[in-house]
Amino acid sequence: MEALPPDLKQEEADTSISGQAVKRIKELLALETLADKTPEERQQERLRLEKDKLEAFFVWLEKVQPGTLPKSALGKAVNYALNHREGLSIYLNDGNAALSNNICERAIRSFTIGRKNWLFSASPKGAAASAAVYSVVETCQANGIAPFKNLVYLFERMPNMNFKIHPEEPGAASLE
Repeated sequence: MEALPPDLKQEEADTSISGQAVKRIKELLALETLADKTPEERQQERLRLEKDKLEAFFVWLEKVQPGTLPKSALGKAVNYALNHREGLSIYLNDGNAALSNNICERAIRSFTIGRKNWLFSASPKGAAASAAVYSVVETCQANGIAPFKNLVYLFERMPNMNFKIHPEEPGAASLE
């Protein structure tokens, strides 16, 4: 989206290279309504519905690439997509993978905000401790585990655990 100039009128945006790219990506995202399917079903549906569209997208990018300035936002976006073609296509063959990384980006957004807050910690050890607790809380939330209950469990059990002798000690994975 950064390749679209901010002052572009809608009809110009729709016909520009960046506008056409956004349209093609939106078409792929619209096909990605497979959340209720098993990973195997998602893989089969993706191969049936999306593989040709994704291939056509990359062919189109190869066609427009010579007409873009390599150091422009558009040129960088086109080159990035073409250079990462294999990685951007993995989701077709893995029903567990997502077309978009929005879930991951949302998950780390609060962490990156926290990172700025840790600059003002009283000490490096304090910042590391804050980051560790924050990581545990975010991991709990991502996995549907109650963070407070998990922290209580950890703070009660960890002082008595000898991880060097028994690294297999059960963690908080059973908490839900």
